[in-house]
Amino acid sequence: MERVLIAGGSSGMGLALAERLLHEDCAVTIAGRSSAKLAGAREKLQNAPQLATVAADITQEDQLANMFAQCGPFDHIVCTAADIGGAYQLLPDIDIAVMRKAMDSKLVGPLLLAKYGAPSLPASGSITFTSGIAWCRPAARGSVVAAINGGLNSLTYALAVELAPIRVNAVSPGWVDSPIWEFVAGDAKAGMLEGMAKKLPVGRVGSVGDIADAICFLMRNRFATGSVLHVDGGHRMV
Repeated sequence: MERVLIAGGSSGMGLALAERLLHEDCAVTIAGRSSAKLAGAREKLQNAPQLATVAADITQEDQLANMFAQCGPFDHIVCTAADIGGAYQLLPDIDIAVMRKAMDSKLVGPLLLAKYGAPSLPASGSITFTSGIAWCRPAARGSVVAAINGGLNSLTYALAVELAPIRVNAVSPGWVDSPIWEFVAGDAKAGMLEGMAKKLPVGRVGSVGDIADAICFLMRNRFATGSVLHVDGGHRMV
């Protein structure tokens, strides 16, 4: 039975991945900051017997050290955590505190997750991060997120070398219909996603299941490491 830790698995892409892995009889541990969201995830996943949840903030070293001491070992570690909704601002309006919070959640957090999680993995194990289309197709208001995602991709390459033979990869999603859009766009979410769907070669935006599929591929393909897998509906070409 594969043992998988999903940091940020209480909603969106991480929750979709957890659901898929549970259906495949994996042992899944979801880590997140909010006990309420973790409880909600357990309910959505029907309190599956092979599911565990742990309240932990991946930006806090002491919490990560305690989590791996109590919950490991694992075969795979996945990070879908992100707290970047407030980071989409034009340059004159960027709030440094918000920027640092976004960096902590999506760059520092994954780095610490690898630091404390790698010792809990076997040589055949893997770590998978999620970056995003902003790193190569940035738009106005997206400079902070572009920088973070680009940094996370570079971190992926570096860790794939340093942690070998453990495999380290990243999925780079395009626009995906997930809860984060409620923070990014609010009431304009539906219109923005519909507009992007019309532009994309595939004719739709992504689903959280699309990203879960990609993560599973990187977890299990033993010849994939140091890879950034684009799952963006052709967004890079339009």
